[in-house]
Amino acid sequence: MKSFMAQYSSHCYALMRIVVGFLFLWHGAQKLFGFPPGMPAGAPPFITYVAGPIELIGGILVMIGLFTHWAAFITSGQMAVAYWMAHGTKALLPLQNNGELAVLYCFVFLFIAAQGGGIWSVDGAQKRR
Repeated sequence: MKSFMAQYSSHCYALMRIVVGFLFLWHGAQKLFGFPPGMPAGAPPFITYVAGPIELIGGILVMIGLFTHWAAFITSGQMAVAYWMAHGTKALLPLQNNGELAVLYCFVFLFIAAQGGGIWSVDGAQKRR
């Protein structure tokens, strides 16, 4: 028996990809431009100048669905590195070390890397031509 939402799975996936990319790009904007405010003081320059562009550019690419496989794969890897650098050394469980968001982003981006752009993406539009 098919789920009542089965006919909308491609639409739901596209919405997830767009929203995740949109949310992620703001982490990069915060690191690079200080907007929105709230970046913790004393962040190492490595975080600002390496993670910031990956988050901003990767988030934009995932959101619009351009080079989606590669952009999502790179951002997934960045989130894995971020988790083990900033959170994984503090405690075993993400709930204890405040790393839940990094783990979620890591695995959502890994899923997006495997699925690609799908509908409502630049990659999908290029494929249709």
